[in-house]
Order: sequence, then structure tokens, then C-alpha cells
Amino acid sequence: MPVKISVHKITLIALAIVINIVGSYIALGFHLPIYLDSIGTIMTAILLGPFYGLFPGVLSALITGMTSDIYALYYMPVGVVLGIVTGLIFQKNKTNKLFVKAFCISVPASLISACITATIFGGITSSGSTMLVQLLAKTPLGLTLSCLIVQFFTDYFDRLLSLWLVFSVIKKLPDSLIKKLNH
Repeated sequence: MPVKISVHKITLIALAIVINIVGSYIALGFHLPIYLDSIGTIMTAILLGPFYGLFPGVLSALITGMTSDIYALYYMPVGVVLGIVTGLIFQKNKTNKLFVKAFCISVPASLISACITATIFGGITSSGSTMLVQLLAKTPLGLTLSCLIVQFFTDYFDRLLSLWLVFSVIKKLPDSLIKKLNH
């Protein structure tokens, strides 16, 4: 028997994709050292779970990568991992331990991002954090460790801000909508 996906879920995923793309444009436009491209992914993963949480990351990376930032295509695995890990972490417990949960969802994504940044791009991407990587890479830390350090801190602050924004929105959603999304 095929699984049916509700209109509410499709709409939330589409909204999440738009939020990711707009966030990405803002971060790129202002050369911010954070990314803002995963707010929708995190929101979908928290509200719908790990399976649905991977779709906004993949689809927004495809759209952004084909329209404005080619680097987004290479970081698509980060969106997949972030959606799945966030969904798993918030599946049973949706409490607001933001600092701890931001850490937990940042670590796997940061490892993947740092490897992509160091090996494929040599530390130079479209992100505002590239300058930090280039400064640290000239120290005894080297390129890979510099990418990992910068990636972790920028990811952590990005995820912390994203979680805060998502929970601010979720608190305002009517219970009837939350129930429709869970069925």
C-alpha cells in the first residue's frame, strides 16, 4: 500500500525550501560568516521527522546551486545529514535545550562540510567564513584543521540561530496545524 503524503506536508516542505533559499541569498549577499541556508530543513525535520527533513536540504541545494551559488550543489550531503540527524534528535524530545541540541546537530554536518571545503575547494568558497579559513590556514593548524574549526563554530552559531527562529515560529503555530502535520 503506497504511503500518502498530505498537502500540509508538501506545503511545509515547499515553504522550507523557500526559507532555505532566501536565507542563503541573505548570507551570501551580506557575506555573513554564517549560512542561514538550513532554517527550513531544521523546521521540517523537527515538525515532520528525519525522512521528510532531508528533502528541503536536497531541493534547496539543487535550486540554489543551479541559480546563484554553484557551491551549494557540493554541500548537498550536508543538508541530507542535517535533516536526518535533526529529525532523529527531535523525534522523541522536542524540548528547548537549544545549546546542547545545536551542538549535536552541528558536529556531523561540520565534519562533512569541513572535508568538502578542504578537499574540493582548498578552503575557498562563496561563504563569508572563507576569510577566517584562509587566515587560520596560514598558521601551524593547516588547511584541514582550520576548515574544521571554522566550520564547527560557524555551523554551531548558524544552527543555534536556526533552532531559536524555528522554535519561535513553532510556538506561534496553532495546535490544529501541528496535529494535521503529524498525520
